[in-house]
Amino acid sequence: MQTFQLDEHASTFPVKSYNRADWQGGYESLKEEFDYWIDDIEGQIPKELQGTLFRNGPGLFDRNNHRVQHPFDGDGMICAIAFQNGSAHFRNRYVRTAGFVEEEKAGKFLYRGVFGTQKPGGWLANAFDFKLKNIANTQVIYWGGKLLALWEAAEPHRLDPHTLETLGIDSLDGVLQPGDAFAAHPRIDSNRLVNFAIKPGLSTTITIYELDETGKVVQRHAHSVPGFAFIHDFAITPNYCIFFQNPVTFNPLPFVLGWQGAGECVKFRPGEPTRIIIIPRHTDVEDSLIKNRQVQIFETQSGFVFHHANAFEQDDKIYIDSICYESLPTVEPNSDYRQTDFEALSPGQLWRFELKPENKTVGSQILESRCCEFPSVHPAKVGQPYRYLYLGAAHADGGNAPLQAILKIDLTSGDRQLWSAAPQGFVSEPVFVPRSNADKEDDGWLLTVVYDSIRDRSDVVILDARDLNQGPLARLHLKHHIPYGLHGSFTPEIFGSTDV
Repeated sequence: MQTFQLDEHASTFPVKSYNRADWQGGYESLKEEFDYWIDDIEGQIPKELQGTLFRNGPGLFDRNNHRVQHPFDGDGMICAIAFQNGSAHFRNRYVRTAGFVEEEKAGKFLYRGVFGTQKPGGWLANAFDFKLKNIANTQVIYWGGKLLALWEAAEPHRLDPHTLETLGIDSLDGVLQPGDAFAAHPRIDSNRLVNFAIKPGLSTTITIYELDETGKVVQRHAHSVPGFAFIHDFAITPNYCIFFQNPVTFNPLPFVLGWQGAGECVKFRPGEPTRIIIIPRHTDVEDSLIKNRQVQIFETQSGFVFHHANAFEQDDKIYIDSICYESLPTVEPNSDYRQTDFEALSPGQLWRFELKPENKTVGSQILESRCCEFPSVHPAKVGQPYRYLYLGAAHADGGNAPLQAILKIDLTSGDRQLWSAAPQGFVSEPVFVPRSNADKEDDGWLLTVVYDSIRDRSDVVILDARDLNQGPLARLHLKHHIPYGLHGSFTPEIFGSTDV
């Protein structure tokens, strides 16, 4: 397999592949909601590509000249791109959470944001106000006949998959009580959706949920682990749920007194180990690796993990592939995230961890040193040994930078392929869509949204996952930009306009 050789194209782009002012355009609000057939297309949409790509992310960053302190505090906006018979339809709508509706009516922020956004009025207006807005801005998934917008600190919102109209809070048929969390990183294997919830404190409670293909909760169990835990994502295998407990502390006093947002009170503890928490999924079956079927905790080097690529069991070992950072950058009060100094920060890199439960040891090795994030695998390979991994990546092979490229890694041969949108393009998470009846793991398409800073618009880009070197099969030029999103998912169900 041919790989993209960066040095062959080095003269095309400057050493620094981006301009920060160009990158900043992707953090402007999109206040309009659209519904249209995409008619400006370069290339051709594969006719076999049938279904709907749903994406979620913060779309509103300001109200009445008051800007959010951190982009993760922006209200959730859902995009749906439906593919049908070589055509595509676009629709976007904001999730009408109770807080969003209140603030729309008031024309200003009424709630504090988790990551640092304060209400107008200074610390006096924010002191002792612990009521947070469910912003539903992280992931969206169609499961069990429901379209759910997820945010890790609260219940999901159910949406109409055809119109994206908000139908209200979804309690999973009464399983979730008001205020319960349901995280934004579900994993799916063997017709089960597996998700979790975190309740942090001096000790942290991790609750595991498993839903069958009808959306019914068929298993739920809670476990307590020592210490405060800031956990955004997890990985699964057929027998285990795997969490990385990052070495951080939380001092609530500045938040209580209205001086800082909660995210600004989280501090990284350099030199402290990262803990790997292994929780058996099925407590009623014989456990082949962890004999007592209890939670076990391993320790590895200090670092911070937001996202995991995949995990699998093999030869009495557990393997986890994760995007690792040297530390968690501090969210500084009154800082402007649009002025991020990328070169001053360490990049996220792909690492593999090898756990041997029998003697409780952990080994690790770096798999990819290029700055990368938002990993994606074939959906049938979740929790299983796998060969191909797709990621958002920096254009250059060294240093830290915004994501401008899509990287394919062959974990068997070590080959790489890179498609880059640099210097003016900035990519989102790639979503792998397998071709129907394919017999090879990489036979399918990669879907990603690319912000084009020259046009101040976004493109939906379709790549052949087998060969990124040929460039896009199609670029679907939208009539507007889409702010940088977080996560998305694909369903073979078609939820576009009925007006073909």
